[in-house]
Amino acid sequence: MKKCITMGLLAAAVLGGAVLVQAEESACPADAGKTECAKSESHISIAKGFQKLGRETGIYRFFNPQTKEEKAAAYQAALVKTVEAEISAGHFHGAYEQVHRAHGVDQELIDQLEIRIAEAEEAGYVPPLSLPQGVGQFVMILVGLGLIYLAIAKKFEPLLLLPIGFGAILTNIPMAGISAGPMPGQPAGFLYYFYTVGVESGVFPLLIFMGVGAMTDFGPLLANPKTALLGAAAQFGIFIALLGAMAMGGLFTIEDAAAIGIIGGADGPTAIFLASRLSPNLLGAIAVAAYSYMALVPIIQPPIMRALTTEKERAIEMKQLRHVTKTEKIVFPLMVLLICLLLLPSATPLIGMLMLGNLMKESMVVDRLSDTAQNALINIVTIMLGLAVGSKLAADKFLNVQTLGILVLGLIAFMIGTAAGLLLAKLMNKFSKDQINPLIGSAGVSAVPMAARVSNKVGLEANPQNFLLMHAMGPNVAGVIGSAVAAGVLLAIVG
Repeated sequence: MKKCITMGLLAAAVLGGAVLVQAEESACPADAGKTECAKSESHISIAKGFQKLGRETGIYRFFNPQTKEEKAAAYQAALVKTVEAEISAGHFHGAYEQVHRAHGVDQELIDQLEIRIAEAEEAGYVPPLSLPQGVGQFVMILVGLGLIYLAIAKKFEPLLLLPIGFGAILTNIPMAGISAGPMPGQPAGFLYYFYTVGVESGVFPLLIFMGVGAMTDFGPLLANPKTALLGAAAQFGIFIALLGAMAMGGLFTIEDAAAIGIIGGADGPTAIFLASRLSPNLLGAIAVAAYSYMALVPIIQPPIMRALTTEKERAIEMKQLRHVTKTEKIVFPLMVLLICLLLLPSATPLIGMLMLGNLMKESMVVDRLSDTAQNALINIVTIMLGLAVGSKLAADKFLNVQTLGILVLGLIAFMIGTAAGLLLAKLMNKFSKDQINPLIGSAGVSAVPMAARVSNKVGLEANPQNFLLMHAMGPNVAGVIGSAVAAGVLLAIVG
């Protein structure tokens, strides 16, 4: 029940934050002229958001399966959005490929899209405030070296930053074509296949989620279910960043804004998964921002924690958690999956793989599979995922004003998420008999287990007998579920 409430709060928060957000959606109505696809302005309101979300629930679709017409309309809308995204990034060849691969689409729409691409190609593509290609490649190689330095010297998220940095260097080597697409008579670069097979398909983030599930203990959350609310509150920064992105003078589309907002959840795989579906052209900047802020948790969070709490609050000692039975731990992943299936099917890829990994761990009957998911598989996928993300750090895609906006909005979202968890914990103390140390609220972001360790460290500074690690793991693992739910909500509404 607590988890159901948490999901409801997350959905309401994300939807509520999107009130009256203006967006331009590409569409080609039947009466459109032959020379252009009209752009229609739309608004997302609470009522419309809940209406659309309601039609995407498993409960609704069990009794109202998607019709042939709805499938065709969804395919057509996805085609138009993808073509417009390719055009906006200057990828005219990719736009033509999308049109030529389309099937079951009216020839009139195909003609309109081809005219739209031709007009855009003739006008030329001017990257927003980007550097010249050669200079940009050199700068991005320096950026890659910088990421490697942070991984090795500062140990900031080394498992991801090191391969991402190396991938950035490889993709910016002139004439090497390591991340370039295929040409007649020539195969594509190997990083192109890493990205296409693993990231564009969504496979790599999902496999990582399975590994994370196999390493996660939901016991602290089950022992104190109300801490799930702290994991929900920490997602508040997601829709603040979404609103901020939409307010940046048309720099970002609503799909871009949704992908940027998820950075506030401090969950790298979720950010990559959502960006690959909503805004693939910004994936490199979004992934780097998400993992960078995860790595900087020990630097970003403590000042916020000290500013919003008193010395007395930070010294609060919490009661020892109750023992959680094996049955509870086995039932929990199945229950969460069932709730997600009924209420938010769009989140089931992430939630499903997370819960599969956890069920393999807690059932204790497939130790070989659990061990593989926790170690060999997640390590192999992490290498390829890091290199694939690095391949999107090409100079023409990264060195522009959009990247700066993403980094700023991501930082704001992360800081607001941290503050929201702290403030909700303080509010809960007003109505709770058993006092909660507000520091564990900051662990509601999805940076597992780093955020929980930071909460414990700051708590020990105020009280050497104050061990908060296990208590902080409750909202920490709830934040993982919360960010996946938020991603599902955004996919259902915006996707």
